[in-house]
Amino acid sequence: MATVAMHESSFNEIIEENKLVIIDFWAEWCGPCRAYAPVFEGVSEEFPDVVFAKVDTEAEQALAGTFGIRSIPTTVAFKDGIGVFMQPGALPEDALRDLIGRLQSLDMDEVHAELEAQEAEESS
Repeated sequence: MATVAMHESSFNEIIEENKLVIIDFWAEWCGPCRAYAPVFEGVSEEFPDVVFAKVDTEAEQALAGTFGIRSIPTTVAFKDGIGVFMQPGALPEDALRDLIGRLQSLDMDEVHAELEAQEAEESS
């Protein structure tokens, strides 16, 4: 699957309707973003069951602000509607492939248990 443009208006739908979503926050003027784009696009072709979305931080400033994006490119991942990864900087191709493999095998029951424990701790 090729990458898809993500907008504030389509964010919830893309996250909720797909098991695994990898997002690249980028801008046209950003040299490292332009270098990362073909890596992100190339790896997206290898994982047709994963949605690779791109957010133009210039056009989608509110969405970038929601994530506190201060450095681009930044890669963010959602699995089963939960944010499970966020890292600024361009990922090397092998690292991006490895990340996707780790996310695909991530036990979401453990993630839910950790979130519940954090919420319980914060409310006490």
